Amino acid sequence: MNKIFQFICAAALVCGLTSCEDFFDQKSDSVIFADSDHLNNATDTIYSVTGIMHKMQALADRTVLLGEVRADLVDINDNTTSDLRDIALFNVSDSNAYNAPKDYYAVINNCNYFLANADTTLKNNRNEKIFQREYAAVKAFRAWTYLQLVLNYGSVPFVTEPILTKEAAEADYPKYNIQQVCEYFIKDLAGWETVEMPEYGTVGSSDSRLFYYPIYVLLGDLNLWAGNYLASAQNYYKYISTRNGTNSAYPTTTTSASWDRDATRYLRSNGSSYQMLFSEESYTTNGETIFMIPGDSIPAYGNYSELKTLFNSTSDNDYEVQLAPSQSIIDLSASQTYCQYTTTGDTIIVPKGLDNYNDGDLRLSSVWQTANITYNKRNIDMQVLSKFSTRNVHLLRKADVYLRFAEAINRAGYPRMAFQVLQTGLNNDVIEQKVVPFYGADSTVIRAFDFPTTSYVLRTNTASTNTNTLGIHGRGSGWAEYNTDYTMPDDTTLNAEARLKYQIEAVEDLIIDEDALEGAFEGHRFYDLMRVALRRNDPSYLANRIYARRGESNKATMQSEIKKDLLQTNNWYLSWKGLIGF
Repeated sequence: MNKIFQFICAAALVCGLTSCEDFFDQKSDSVIFADSDHLNNATDTIYSVTGIMHKMQALADRTVLLGEVRADLVDINDNTTSDLRDIALFNVSDSNAYNAPKDYYAVINNCNYFLANADTTLKNNRNEKIFQREYAAVKAFRAWTYLQLVLNYGSVPFVTEPILTKEAAEADYPKYNIQQVCEYFIKDLAGWETVEMPEYGTVGSSDSRLFYYPIYVLLGDLNLWAGNYLASAQNYYKYISTRNGTNSAYPTTTTSASWDRDATRYLRSNGSSYQMLFSEESYTTNGETIFMIPGDSIPAYGNYSELKTLFNSTSDNDYEVQLAPSQSIIDLSASQTYCQYTTTGDTIIVPKGLDNYNDGDLRLSSVWQTANITYNKRNIDMQVLSKFSTRNVHLLRKADVYLRFAEAINRAGYPRMAFQVLQTGLNNDVIEQKVVPFYGADSTVIRAFDFPTTSYVLRTNTASTNTNTLGIHGRGSGWAEYNTDYTMPDDTTLNAEARLKYQIEAVEDLIIDEDALEGAFEGHRFYDLMRVALRRNDPSYLANRIYARRGESNKATMQSEIKKDLLQTNNWYLSWKGLIGF
């Protein structure tokens, strides 16, 4: 296999033309397959796809860290490396290890090469096109990578043809912003949604179907960022309703972190499997994991994930972690109300003032445990964060899709539909009783989201063997559907237009809180805050939460440590040598 042209670059318009060596490391193997002008046999094609996945490994940890360390749910400590510290304080230099746009472009250029050269006309003896699945998968890889790139840098050189010559590398490429990237790939992916992903069996102990980002979900993400809210909701719904086959169901399941009650007291449920969601790597009809980037099993291999040792105390890091849950997520969890609904119809609110972070929502304390230990004659506060327990980096779960669906349908003008995703879970009975009556002529739009009641079975206070659906808030805060402190936000004193605006923003706040309670530390938080802040044209929505990372009382101190003014949106993005970013 020839290694052609060891570097690629795209020049920034603001700086005119720039030599390749100024933009990318020439030692990176940017195009890893080029034996011929076409990829026209199974061996070359599959090898090329796995080669792209290998390039994506360099982005795995970074996707999580840039999405969390800059936000409000993770905090640094005395053990934190300078590179991670600088990310947390928005002081990222060109030499920061996590500021390497070349890694994104290595994936993009390989995708561009594949898409330009794969022979999609070839058919087997059943007249079926052979490489359609791989082609669709690579289209999704490219779109996903560009989306990560532009979310982090804000404005990026955009190229969709493979760079294979010095002349091409030194060409002048346009710079695209988030809106332009989303608009391009919404069109580029149209028609590929229904193509199934490749199936290469089990790799290690992981189902290889989890290595591919579903195009319906990707279109949902792109439309969500682009502001096409109804289209986004429809994309997410199409994934939910077809993930297990045409007209199939993909319910939330009843997995939760919960309290049980014996004859005299409340106990943490021994039957809770909530923390097990984060090590799941099988592809089942109710599977939680949707997309992950596989990692190496041995550190010496070069693509070994650091996340386990950054967040978990082990002998490898002398039991001293570099990143930990922030005071902000502790306070948010504690502020929730846990509601227990009994078989006799009683509603019981679990009291506050509990130890071990058991106040309020139980998801944080289910995945995060701490203890003071003695190690090498030193007292150490150790922690275990079970969200990082495998060598692979999990980047998309079922709960993410439901919460993004809620965000999209809320902004499409149907906040009551969105709220039911949080409170009860969705089925057609819920939609008819709690949503449709409020939207009159729009009921046709609402009813198009079909969640058959026989397939999406809500829980009741009595034992049921086929219950498979609950609201996302119920994953950690008990019976949210019976909690009088957790109800649809409303203000009947407002006129119709103002009332709807109030509901949309109030439900959106609940969704963003739920994103934190359910998805903390998984790489989404900074982008969730960014998306809402941009949508509302309110930079303080992001800035104030990040400044309150260590609690409201420490906002001024945190603001003084972060030298950048986060009320200026350009300061949210990375830049590199004046060639990418603002």
